[in-house]
Amino acid sequence: MEFTARTSPTRRGLLRTGAGAGLAALGLGYGAQSASASVTTTKRFDLSKPSYDLFRSKRLHSTRVQQSFAFDSVNKRLFVAAKRSGSPESAGDLCISHLDLHGNYVSYMHLNGFGHGVAFGVRPSGSSSYLWIECEANGHGYGTKLALIKYRAGTTLDASSTTFGRFQPISGASEYTCSIDPVYKRMIVRYHKDGAKHIAVYNLSDVDRGDFSRPVAKFTPPPIAGTAQGYTLYGSYMYFQTGDHYSGTNPPPGNTYLTSINVNTGKIAQGPVFTKAGSTLTWREPEGLAIYRTDAGESRLFIGFATGDEGDRRSSIFYKNYLV
Repeated sequence: MEFTARTSPTRRGLLRTGAGAGLAALGLGYGAQSASASVTTTKRFDLSKPSYDLFRSKRLHSTRVQQSFAFDSVNKRLFVAAKRSGSPESAGDLCISHLDLHGNYVSYMHLNGFGHGVAFGVRPSGSSSYLWIECEANGHGYGTKLALIKYRAGTTLDASSTTFGRFQPISGASEYTCSIDPVYKRMIVRYHKDGAKHIAVYNLSDVDRGDFSRPVAKFTPPPIAGTAQGYTLYGSYMYFQTGDHYSGTNPPPGNTYLTSINVNTGKIAQGPVFTKAGSTLTWREPEGLAIYRTDAGESRLFIGFATGDEGDRRSSIFYKNYLV
């Protein structure tokens, strides 16, 4: 498939920063309109069922804690976001590691000034992978816009670059992250507005054109106790992860919980459900959720953990596959 928003030179130019007039003229304005929930009801993952290993303790290009991950299911790639080694937390400098699906390291890309890396998504196009990811980090290191960038191995991209599109889907929001459901072809956006986190869901057919004016669902998620550590979308359900790293006050098997939320109602469908996935790992911290469908047609909810010793943090990823 091709994305009009970036493959057409004329449209690509319109999607860069400073092109608000062009976007408005095309009906692709920055302020999302309110919308009633209209996501077709689907099955959901049963979070109480067992988890299975994808891999454990795999090296990334960065030696710091991973923050999130996402799949390119067409090109069989896994991308893992971590803070860039040696960079301060507030800088928003990210290191994206490309792994194969066995967890073998392939390459990296540095994104300077982009954000915290809470969640991101991948859109395949031919043999290329494009990342939907936060950008233009604020003073706290969190992205204030969403960006669409091409993954280019071994390169560094600054948030100030004018070579890619960036977006503020919700009027008045100050921070953005996103994740992609590659099965039902939607993007979920988590944004900060009026002192709280909110959710909007969009069809990828709109997002690929840079159009955030027609969300199919918008809601404020219910309060969930614990440290937020990632989220994703599958069909009509959002999945949310909380927990902390192992410590003297949080010994194994830890305090990682998973929750599913119905995006049509904004209410909890299941959870929080405690998970022991990877509980025997060294220094385990929950970091990231993502969706993948195998070539055989099995949908999987993947659960990420940062593991390993300080100065040599590793990536460990597990999955659940039971739908109800």
